Amino acid sequence: MKEIPIYLFLGFLESGKTKFIQDTLCDARFNSGEKTLLIICEEGVEEYEPTLFTGSNVTLKVIEDISELTAKNLSAFQKECSAERVIIEYNGMWNTDDLLSNLPKGFTVVQCMMFADASTFINYNANMRNQTVDKLRVSELVVFNRMTDSIDKEELHKIVRGVSRRCDIAYEYTDGHVEYDDIEDPLPFDIDAPIIKIEDTDYALWYRDLLEETEKYNGKKVKFRGIAAYDNRMPDNTFVAGRHVMTCCIDDVEYSPIVCICKNKHSIQSRDWLMVTGTIKVEYCKFYRGKGPVIHIDEIAVTSPPQQELATFY
Repeated sequence: MKEIPIYLFLGFLESGKTKFIQDTLCDARFNSGEKTLLIICEEGVEEYEPTLFTGSNVTLKVIEDISELTAKNLSAFQKECSAERVIIEYNGMWNTDDLLSNLPKGFTVVQCMMFADASTFINYNANMRNQTVDKLRVSELVVFNRMTDSIDKEELHKIVRGVSRRCDIAYEYTDGHVEYDDIEDPLPFDIDAPIIKIEDTDYALWYRDLLEETEKYNGKKVKFRGIAAYDNRMPDNTFVAGRHVMTCCIDDVEYSPIVCICKNKHSIQSRDWLMVTGTIKVEYCKFYRGKGPVIHIDEIAVTSPPQQELATFY
C-alpha cells in the first residue's frame, strides 16, 4: 500500500493556519503540481483563494462535523481525487486523538504544526488549558504569530515547555521577521550527578524527560519518592512506583510509574509511599510491551507522602 503523507495544522480559530497553508500552496517549492487533498475543518474570516495556488491539482473538502472524520470517509476523499498527499486544517476545538485514531491504513502524519496568536494565547491557555495541551503534545513546531516586543516570550516558552520539551518554538513578529526560541531550558536536577535526586516538585518533569529521552538515563542511578503498586501477576521481586501526574486539569490525572526490580522477594504493599534508589536500565519489560526504563533497586524504604501528592509541571 502506498503511504499517503499527512500535513497537520493545529490551532484555535483565527490563529493563522489558513494564511500559512494558502502561502504554502502558492509556493512552487512545495506545490509544483502534486495531487493534493486539502481538508478544511474550520472556516474563519480568512478564506482560501485556490486560483492563486501554483499547482492546479488541489482539491478542497470541507468537514463540518467531527463525525465525518472516519477512516472510511478519509480514504474515499483521497481516492476521489487520487491525492498523493493530504493537508488538514484541523478544528481548534476538536481533540487530535479523534483524528489520529481514525486515519486510514497508510495515512502517516509527516509534519504537525501548531499556530497561535501570541496576543491571545495566554488567555486561551488559562481558559482552555486541555485544548492547548492537546495540540502542543503532538506538535513538532508551534508558531506564535502577531508577536510584538510587549509580549513576554518567556511566558509563552514556559507554557510550551510545560507540555513538551521536544516542540520547537518560532515567534513571527508583526513586521514580518521570525525569531526562533533560544531560551535555555535546563533540567532542575543534575543528570550527571552520582545519584540523580528528584525533588517531589520535579517528578512530573523528570518522568516526561525519562520517557522522551530514555536512553540518556541508561545506567544512571536515581532517587525519588513514589507510591507503589503491585499485584499477583508480577514476579515477587517486581513492583511499580510513581506518582499521579496532572498535565492540564483534574480530568487528565494519570498514574505514571516506573518498573522496579529488587534483588530478592519484596514485601511492598500497593499504596505504600516509598523512597526508591536504584540504577536505571533500558531493557525489555512486559509492563511496557517493549523496551523501557527499569529501576534495579539498591535501597528502598517506606516513607511519608510528599506535601503535595499530585505531581504537576508547575
